[in-house]
Amino acid sequence: MSNHYPGWAVRAGIWTREFRVFGRLFLSLLVVLGLNLIVVGCASTDRLPAVPLSIASKINIDIPDARFYPDTDAQRLAALGLQAYKRAQAAHHGHLPTNYFLAISGGGDDGAFGAGLLAGWSARGDRPVFGLVTGVSTGALSAPFAFLGSEYDAKLKQVYTDTRADDIFKKRTLLAAVANDAMTDTTPLRNMIASFVDKAMIDRIAEEYGKGRLLLIMTTNLDQGRSVIWNIGAIAASGYPGKQDLIVDILRASAAVPGLFPPVMLDVSVDGKRYQEMHVDGGAVAQAFLYPPSLNLKSNSARFGIQRKRVAYVLRNGRLFRPEENVKRQTLSIATQAISTMTATSGVNDTYRMYLTTKRDGVGFNLAYIDNDFTLPYKGPFDQGYMRALFEYGYEKGKAGYHWHKTPPGYQE
Repeated sequence: MSNHYPGWAVRAGIWTREFRVFGRLFLSLLVVLGLNLIVVGCASTDRLPAVPLSIASKINIDIPDARFYPDTDAQRLAALGLQAYKRAQAAHHGHLPTNYFLAISGGGDDGAFGAGLLAGWSARGDRPVFGLVTGVSTGALSAPFAFLGSEYDAKLKQVYTDTRADDIFKKRTLLAAVANDAMTDTTPLRNMIASFVDKAMIDRIAEEYGKGRLLLIMTTNLDQGRSVIWNIGAIAASGYPGKQDLIVDILRASAAVPGLFPPVMLDVSVDGKRYQEMHVDGGAVAQAFLYPPSLNLKSNSARFGIQRKRVAYVLRNGRLFRPEENVKRQTLSIATQAISTMTATSGVNDTYRMYLTTKRDGVGFNLAYIDNDFTLPYKGPFDQGYMRALFEYGYEKGKAGYHWHKTPPGYQE
């Protein structure tokens, strides 16, 4: 498949466009760093100790089944799936319909594509109710809307067509950026998330969780260099007094582009001792996920006598490859394009991982992405004209009946 795509490729968690937008700022920061080592040393941000990996499994946040490590918690995830199956059986009186999965990738403002496709799919009238919805980065922000269905399409559209850069972040001064934990302040983003993750939404998520549906969000624990999967339904259904703030923090963390956006610090305890975890964009590990490959749905279904058809849909909020570029023989240009190439390729690798996992388990695979027929030039982060055009592009695709790709790019059966 040709990699000569117009526009910019976008990766969940790291928006390669922003590397260019902030490139000169990075260089300025290095100069300021060299001139202000004493100031920076005095202004460094304090934190509680990180949780040692050896005791990570003992972390207590007072909510059962709230979080999982995909690399070690396959059995716990299998138990969660079995619980969800039993709840779904009870909700449907034993007559279970097809279980549809939806994975929404990151991609910054290119999340307008997935939002539009979902809204258009609703307008077409055959959008299914998803038993599992997962999200990473911007996909984490849209996942709660997608999970709750077409009744939230209007709000989903609002987020991706009315949002401006000022609604997401505020740029810090050069010295503040060096002395602090990121080049921007994302208080506006937190306020925006909190405005839609209200009591009504949390109650609806809890209600659907009780019916056996799952909403999972991925962040990256940067201290340990590993993913964490958060079970938003379990948090919503709990009696935990700070559950709204925790859900907001998880969504914000999943979209916290390292270096550009501040990490989210989560207080946890192990054996009565207080620690802090540093969580950043889930895309630092994976741009999208359905469920860990260590969780074998086929064998678990046979073990527990589960007979249910499963179909997965993957929404990639971006193109498949970064565009061709005449790279300048300069350090920043070389580094930027290398990162862009690496992250775009990583996104394609994620689709292969999901495809092979679903193929092993007998789950139908469907992939959508921004194709080369969308040609509007990119003008800058969260440009409303660009996002509205991309939303309409996705909407028309969904309304007409998207031609889902059945294999990853370049794969031949």
